[in-house]
Amino acid sequence: MLARSLPANPPDSGLPLHRDPWRLSIAPMMDWTDRHCRYFHRLLSRHTLLYTEMVTTGALIHGDVARHLRFNAEEHPIALQLGGSEPADLAHCARMGEQWGYDEINLNCGCPSERVQRGAFGACLMAEPQLVADCVKAMVDVVGIPVTVKHRIGIDKAESYEFVRDFVGTVSEAGCRVFAVHARNAWLKGLSPKENREVPPLRYELVYRLKREFPDLTIAVNGGITTSHQVAGQLARLDGVMIGREAYHNPWWLASWDHEFFGAAASEISRESVEAQMADYMVREAATHGTPWSGIARHMLGLRHGMPGARRWRQVWSDHRLRGLDPREVMALAHHPAEARAEEALVL
Repeated sequence: MLARSLPANPPDSGLPLHRDPWRLSIAPMMDWTDRHCRYFHRLLSRHTLLYTEMVTTGALIHGDVARHLRFNAEEHPIALQLGGSEPADLAHCARMGEQWGYDEINLNCGCPSERVQRGAFGACLMAEPQLVADCVKAMVDVVGIPVTVKHRIGIDKAESYEFVRDFVGTVSEAGCRVFAVHARNAWLKGLSPKENREVPPLRYELVYRLKREFPDLTIAVNGGITTSHQVAGQLARLDGVMIGREAYHNPWWLASWDHEFFGAAASEISRESVEAQMADYMVREAATHGTPWSGIARHMLGLRHGMPGARRWRQVWSDHRLRGLDPREVMALAHHPAEARAEEALVL
């Protein structure tokens, strides 16, 4: 089970360590939560549950499995999010995910993009709860790890609570015990994916009603949560909180989560130590997989968010003219702007 991957209770912590793996998580985000991003996030929080980008069943069945499923051992606990609507294909891919060592399989029933809709999965699946139940049961039958669902509170402009209640009820009967609920409707037409994260109103009260009606299910909320105060408020009413873009753009926030929400000892890490570990990771990735450091560094550009000199620091780490340098040299330049400008002049 997923909880087996959680670290032991720190000996210097005076608080009981929460062991519910869904208490706090980082949402699956396309083009963002790749394995390099997750490695970075794990340096900041040991206990937060991490999700992969959505991986389609077609990509796994017909594509490069290692490219899609490879992850670093340090990333545990980690969940694989799948996109698909064929029970047999999802079962096959869920089994692969378990074999590769993932701690959870999550089914995407929340993405509203037209590309996903053309594949007949994502948010449009909410209109077919029995199909989702069949997909979940097919996966539950072949794996020994949790199968969970991420979904919206509704689709298009239908705003009845009964819609999402019946969806959760039907899918839970198939063996899903954990639901991550984005507290907005998904508009399948007329809004871009970005607008779908901002335009439909947040209606947390529907998520609270789900928890009251299904007290034995684990219900986590997603959408519009950007502060520790908001997280604490949601945890007073629900089982978990899933954070999206705020975690990506302001990653240093994660450094407080283990202490604030899991009862671990206060973190003693620094931004500089995390950056140094990322530089070492970039060196290893280049040697092992030929990964350019620029493809990894992009995920940590928010590390110094709000700090003096952050803009210049980001510019150095984003400067592809420096890509021939060792990442540890780039780090040194990022902290010494005058030397970085001299280096750039030499490159030019």
